[in-house]
Amino acid sequence: MNKKIRLGILGGGGDSLIGVLHRVASTMYDKYQIVGGVFNPNWEDNIGFANQIGLPTNRIYKDFESLVNEELKLPDTERIQVISILTPNFLHFPMAKKLLENGFHVICEKPMTTTYEEAKILSIALKKAKTIFAITYTYTGYPMIRQMREMILNGELGKIQKVDAQYYQGWINPIIHDKEKRSTTWRLNPEKSGISCCIGDIGTHAFDMLEYVSGHKIESVLADLNYLYSDNKMDIDGTVLLRCNNKVKGVICTSQIATGEENSFIIKVYGDKAGLKWEQENPNYLYLMEEGKPLQVLKPGHAYNSELSLDGTKLPPGHPEGIFDSMGNIYKGVAKAINKEPYNHGEFPTIIDGVRGMSFIEKVVESHQKGNIWVNI
Repeated sequence: MNKKIRLGILGGGGDSLIGVLHRVASTMYDKYQIVGGVFNPNWEDNIGFANQIGLPTNRIYKDFESLVNEELKLPDTERIQVISILTPNFLHFPMAKKLLENGFHVICEKPMTTTYEEAKILSIALKKAKTIFAITYTYTGYPMIRQMREMILNGELGKIQKVDAQYYQGWINPIIHDKEKRSTTWRLNPEKSGISCCIGDIGTHAFDMLEYVSGHKIESVLADLNYLYSDNKMDIDGTVLLRCNNKVKGVICTSQIATGEENSFIIKVYGDKAGLKWEQENPNYLYLMEEGKPLQVLKPGHAYNSELSLDGTKLPPGHPEGIFDSMGNIYKGVAKAINKEPYNHGEFPTIIDGVRGMSFIEKVVESHQKGNIWVNI
């Protein structure tokens, strides 16, 4: 029997949404075992959380430096193999760089870094390390998103004409309108988040997803961002016009002040033969639209779906799967790569996606600051 991949985690303690998401996802296909980490910079909270989730505490470290130093003392057969970085944005780069330089595989939350220059440095470090690097654009793991990708790749939509992504949330409303709250949350602090809040947090999901499903590269952007208050340095809403290769055009609309919205992420791609539409809040439904024909609804688990889609489906048709399953599929793909097993390149986003995502963030902000002009990525 193959041994499980030894997984370490940085951040994600307490009531962190992404923490439980990553932990559950890593267990789904029985590929990983969490053996250690640093869940919180406060030692009492760190060790207390490890006890809470039932982890042995002998490899719960006081800080990141201790984790790396102590793990490197262990033999290869015991050392942590891959580490998930779930910390605030500003820690992604220094942590990922040191991990790569010391031979660890890395799974990193998005945005990958806080600057495009940092992203390029990580790309060089990965080439030297020759390890696996995945970035968790989580929604690419949904079976029907993978089906969408394969249908477009196979030409079922014909020549692509337009791409469209909308990602609306309302969670920042209670924060942005309170001067004290908006000045103390890390999401709105450039030193911890980078130069963008909304575009960096959810706009990159939309950017990556459109490139993932359509197979087209976004080449230039024209952006109009909203900061709402003069003392707020971070965008919390924005619209971005897109120009892609092959003369394809599109739009990304993002907001974290869309009052009442929860996590409304909608992807639409239109070709000259048909269109496809997918909604994250109803992820089991992929809508196929063709001129002169009734609307078709494709669902996961059926034999008509692609091999990539079926590989990411664990349950029979009619049994809902969701965000945990989507992240689990990414972890599954990373496990295949670490174990040197054959895998589809659509199974997990790589450092290339992370670098392009950082370029997108910076060019969107540049476009807005220069008076809403077209800027090349």
